[in-house]
Amino acid sequence: MPRYDYVCPENGRTLEVSHAMSEHLDTWGELARMAGADPGDTPETSPVERVFSIPMFTTSGSSGSGSCGPRGFS
Repeated sequence: MPRYDYVCPENGRTLEVSHAMSEHLDTWGELARMAGADPGDTPETSPVERVFSIPMFTTSGSSGSGSCGPRGFS
């Protein structure tokens, strides 16, 4: 399941949660419950915004950098 970061402008906190791509969280209360976080003094009706970030992908191909150690024994 994809992971998303949401920020609450009211308190400045960012929380990461997993949910379906079709799902969207709108309030601090929804986000805090899903993340298992204490909502604190922030009203549960405070809006949250999804933070868009570019995922980092790795490949198993050779980069030619030799960072995996020696290729053979002598």
